[in-house]
Amino acid sequence: MHKLSPRQWTLLVLLTLVWGINWPVMKMGVTGFPPLTFRAMCLWLGTPVLGLALLAMKVPFRIPRAHWRELLVLAVFNMFIWHALMIIAVQSLSSGRAAILGYTMPMFSALLGAWVFGDQLAKRAWAGVAAASVGVVLLLWHELSNLSGRPTGVLLALGAASTWALGTQMLRRSQMPIPTLTISFWMTLLTTGVMSVLAVVLESDRWVAPTPSNWFAIGFNAVLVFGYAHAAWFSLARSLPPVASTLSVMLIPVLGVFSGAVWLGEVLHWQDWAAVGLMTASIAFVLWPAKKQAD
Repeated sequence: MHKLSPRQWTLLVLLTLVWGINWPVMKMGVTGFPPLTFRAMCLWLGTPVLGLALLAMKVPFRIPRAHWRELLVLAVFNMFIWHALMIIAVQSLSSGRAAILGYTMPMFSALLGAWVFGDQLAKRAWAGVAAASVGVVLLLWHELSNLSGRPTGVLLALGAASTWALGTQMLRRSQMPIPTLTISFWMTLLTTGVMSVLAVVLESDRWVAPTPSNWFAIGFNAVLVFGYAHAAWFSLARSLPPVASTLSVMLIPVLGVFSGAVWLGEVLHWQDWAAVGLMTASIAFVLWPAKKQAD
């Protein structure tokens, strides 16, 4: 198991708040607005914010040509597929439901790590996966009838989660001798181009002027999500063991569910409250320091 440093705890707490609150924010952003265009606009404004952060911190921008292919592969699985599929799913699902489905990622990641990459998971790690899985089932308890009527959104969200899980495993194993912020910047820039092309090809006939709520969501995503959260996540994913880095963010869908209830009036049930305890337990199983062996 892994003990987080104070810096990692700070990154994790802020990441949880930003990404958790962002689920109802994204729902507002794509309400009456083309989703891929929304994502492209967020990226166009957010990429310069991340670039300015690199300049301020004197982080180099250069990635040697030998690592370009690996960078592209990482961007495909960590950014391209996730952002394209998930933002479309958000438009067809409630914000809380989308958050729950999106954050099946940690379970996919733990299983991929064990079955594909040969990770040796401790019993506590499996207990964390089990607790988080039960928490997701509880959160979905009252949504199953609704989900059955919207299979496309559900499949898109699960597809996004599984590919992000694979991308996280690949990023964790990357041997590129390059700062994580540099990798994050170039993956974000590449995603900006991909989302822009998709928006033009698939949505140009539906373009409308953003409303004030659309603009708020675009600004929130540009500054806090792409300017901070993605870079923080990639840093955690590269510095922590895979299970610790993925299960450590399991409170995000809980925050997404409850913030959606407050902002958008989504109904909560007792299963939601029980899931909070299970998600917290899953994090404790993975991140709580193990007792040292006696001499």
